[in-house]
This record gives sequence, structure tokens and C-alpha cells, in this order.
Amino acid sequence: MKSVGSFFGDWWRLTIPYFRSEERWIALILLAGAVGLTLASVSVSVAFSEWNRRFYDSLQNKDEAAFWTEMISFGWIAALAIFFGVARGLVSPYLRLRWRRWLTRHYLGHWLDGRGYYRIELARKVDNPDQRIAEDLRLLGFYTMTLLLGFISAVATLVSFLVILWMLSGPLSLAPIGIDITIPGYMVWAALIYAFFGTFFANLVGRRLIPLNFMQQRYEANFRFGLIRVRENAEGIALYRGEPRESEVLDARFTDVFNNTWRVLVTELQLVFYQIGYGQLAIIFPYIVTAPKFFAGAITLGVVMQTAQAFGQVQSALSFFIDNYTNVAELRAVMERLRGLQAAIDDKPPEGIAVAPQAGSADVATAGLDLALPNGQKLLQDLNLVLPKGTSTLISGTSGSGKSTLFRALAGIWPFGRGQVRVPAGARVLFLPQKPYIPIATLRDAVKYPDVESKATDGEIVDALKAARLGHLAERLDEEAHWSNVLSGGEQQRLAIARALVFKPDWLFLDEATASLDEANEAAVYAVLRERLSGTTIVSIGHRPSLKQWHQQHLELRRAPGETGSLGVVA
Repeated sequence: MKSVGSFFGDWWRLTIPYFRSEERWIALILLAGAVGLTLASVSVSVAFSEWNRRFYDSLQNKDEAAFWTEMISFGWIAALAIFFGVARGLVSPYLRLRWRRWLTRHYLGHWLDGRGYYRIELARKVDNPDQRIAEDLRLLGFYTMTLLLGFISAVATLVSFLVILWMLSGPLSLAPIGIDITIPGYMVWAALIYAFFGTFFANLVGRRLIPLNFMQQRYEANFRFGLIRVRENAEGIALYRGEPRESEVLDARFTDVFNNTWRVLVTELQLVFYQIGYGQLAIIFPYIVTAPKFFAGAITLGVVMQTAQAFGQVQSALSFFIDNYTNVAELRAVMERLRGLQAAIDDKPPEGIAVAPQAGSADVATAGLDLALPNGQKLLQDLNLVLPKGTSTLISGTSGSGKSTLFRALAGIWPFGRGQVRVPAGARVLFLPQKPYIPIATLRDAVKYPDVESKATDGEIVDALKAARLGHLAERLDEEAHWSNVLSGGEQQRLAIARALVFKPDWLFLDEATASLDEANEAAVYAVLRERLSGTTIVSIGHRPSLKQWHQQHLELRRAPGETGSLGVVA
């Protein structure tokens, strides 16, 4: 288990950036407002404590005038309590909302801009980063504000009511039991000792919640991911009649959820049993201690009630850790997951592949390029490749020879390796993978993706769709849909071709980008690319012999078993 110092160190590193950000002034104002309202609520509790004594004294003395006066006083105190409570219910959640927005933008930017999301998926070092961003960032603000304001309230309550309890309890002489000692403010010491032992035993009971809560979030996210996988691959599962297998996998994942939830429930039940017993004993304890003085006539009923309330407030303040142990455990688990995500995003390979714009050169080339798998296995070594401008090139090779990895390296996204990729400065480059990404958007935006600044007219987009043999979609430009679920695999690849026709790149790289098409459609696609993108240099990765007729140069990756690959020119 991490030390308290380590816990606060992690918490500080995760929370302080927002209060130093561009939103720091509004954040600090809202935080000060939340703290001020918390302290104001404590002052209302102090006022109510004084009212409590006066009210019960009026009852004991049967003073009707004083009784109605206290009723009016209660109205004012209650009004203040309502006002401060409502105001705090607005200020604190609003701060959490703004904080979550800033954290989400910060983490999303860090996750996306440096392609951390891609490295994480390749290395598989962190599970469910989406859940950590969507859920854990919300919980970080929620638990932080809950515990911070709760702690401030506890401290303020403790200081305020310790003074009251000290004055009310008076000294306690132990002479009746043969000990010549007088304890001043004995109720204060009783509350301190009571809370100390309560906190100690609560930690023994509840500390198992920290790892259990960590695993609970993981199991829940794994189960949700499994459900999403079934939804996204519904057709493939149906064709394979894979329902029994998927049911088995989902049942296994939910079994993890069920078993861990049961362990959390049992542990929380033990903690709640202890907390309830601890709290119930605290209710009766001050009455037991003050009863002898009351029946002896040394104190009034009001003093008894105020003493009981003051003891309850002090005991509650000192029991802050006991009452919030579950929240502390969950906050710790949240911080562990966010820290793990941050570390995974920051964990970049020491040697990278540099993509350098090359002024004065029209060719794409590699220099000393080494490529490896995430596990360190070498694929290609010391590759020096030149792809001449204006010369269409086909790169082929056996499965596992590194074709797609080379494609990713040329795109500048493969992090495992070293060397240099040189591209002409200012060149428009487009990479089309075998499974194109199609955003959930209108068909118009799906075709223009990723060029959000594209000035292509609807006429040009329709013309590109028709050229890619997708004319039947021409009337659906304004339709927003999940096109990856609407279109077949071949239609998705042809939509990517239409995207290339609209984008008009200087260099077009295709990685098995027509693998889902029959040879007739494939030939039609390449004929359209050659006709309409006459100024574009096309580099294709594929294995079909039919592709050779559309390329002027053919390079083949050869790789012997257990060796790194080499690139050869095929005549």
C-alpha cells in the first residue's frame, strides 16, 4: 500500500495543473466560494448549537415567551442554512464541471496529438483508456471536492465545537475511584480517544477496498468493451454462428464483475457494520456522561442537549476519515488509473522514426530505416528506399514480411524502429489503409475527411462518388449515419477512393486498399485514379498479380524465417 505522502503527492500532481491553467482565476474564485460557503455552513451549525441550549432551557423553565422567541430565531438560522446549502450546491458542482471540461480537453489533447492512443493500442500496456478519460476524470473532481470540502468542514467544526465542548464539559475528578487527578475538559479528551481508536480500526477493516475498487473499474470496462465488440462485429459473429462463443466470453467477463462486486460488497458491509455501531455508540455516550450532573441539578437540560450536540459534532469531525474511507479508497484507485494512463502516453520508444520534409527533392525516400514489432522482433533493417516522383510503384511480399509496417512507417505513425523518412516539402500526401476510417457524419463530410478545410463542392463530391462506382449514394450527401455499418467492405474501400479523388494528393499510398473489390472493380478504380489523378504518384501495397499492370515499378519484400527482411526489385 502506498504511503500517505505518496498518496498526497499523486493527488497534488493530478489536481494542481488546473488551478495553474488559463482558467486559474475563475477556478480559484469558485474554490474560494465553495470553501467560504462550507465555513459559513459550519457557522450556522455553531449558531444552531447555541440555539439548541436556549431552546431546551426554555422548555425546562416553561418560559413561553422565550420559546416563541427561539422559534423566530430558528427561522432565521434555518433560512441561512438553506441559502448556504443551495449556494454550495451550485458553486461546487459548477467548479467540478469546469474542471472536468479542462481535464478532458487536456487528456484528450495529450492522448491524440502525440498519437498516444495509437502507441497504447499497439503496446497494450493500459486497458480501457476511454473509460479512464470518460469516467475517471469525472470521479477525480467529484471525490477531490467532496473530500476537500468535507475535510475543511471537519477542521472548522472541530475547532469551533472543541471550544464549546471544553467550556461545557468542565473538569472531571477521578477522586471517587481513588485517583487524585482532575481532567479538564474531559469530554474533549473522550472524543479524541474515541475517534482515534475508531479511525485505527476502520483502516484495518476498509483498506482492502483500494485494490478491489481498482479492479472493479477494470472489470466493468472490460465487460462494456466486450458488449461493444459484439455490436460492432454483429455481422461477422452472425455469419460464423459465434453466439455461443461470444456468450461464453461475455459471461466470463461478467463473472469477473460479479465476483469482484461481491468482494467489494462484503468488505463495504463489514465497514458499514463498524461505522454504524461506532456512530450509534457516539449518540448515547455524551448523555451517559452528563446524566449524573443533570440529575444532581448542576447543569440544565439545555446544557445537556448542547453538550450532546457538541460531542456529536466533534466526534463527527474527528471521524471524517472513518466516514469517508470508501471515498478515499475510490479516489486512490482513480488516481492509480489516471497515473497509469499518463505514464503510458508519455512512454515513447527511445529511438524513433523521423519524417523529414525534404526541400529540393521530389522523391519519397528512406535512409537507414529499421522496423520492429512492439515486442522488439526485427522486421526490416537498414532499408534505403527511393520512390521516384511520377513512377507508380507496387510493393508486395509474403504475409508477415513487413509490408503494412513499412506503410505505417512511411506515414510517420510507426513508433518501433529508427531511421528517416524523407518526403518532398509541402507535398500533399494521403494514406489509404485496407480498412478505411469513416467518421459518423454526413456522407459529404465522410468523403472530405480528413481535409476539414476542403472547398470541394457538392458537384465534385457527387462526381467522385460516381467515378468510384458509388453513384447510388449521390442523393444522400446530407444524411448522417454510421457509414461503417451501412456500407459493405467494398463500398467502404470505394468511398476511400472517392476521398482520394476529392483530396487530389501529390502522393497516394494504398495498403491493400482494393482487397475487398473484385478484379473488375479494382481495375476500374485504378483506371479512374490514373485518369483523374495524372499528377499523383501512386504507391500500392498488395499481393494480387492483377495490380502489376497499373504500376511501373515492382518491389518485393523478401524475408527468410528468423531473419529481417530485405527489399528487392522485380523486373
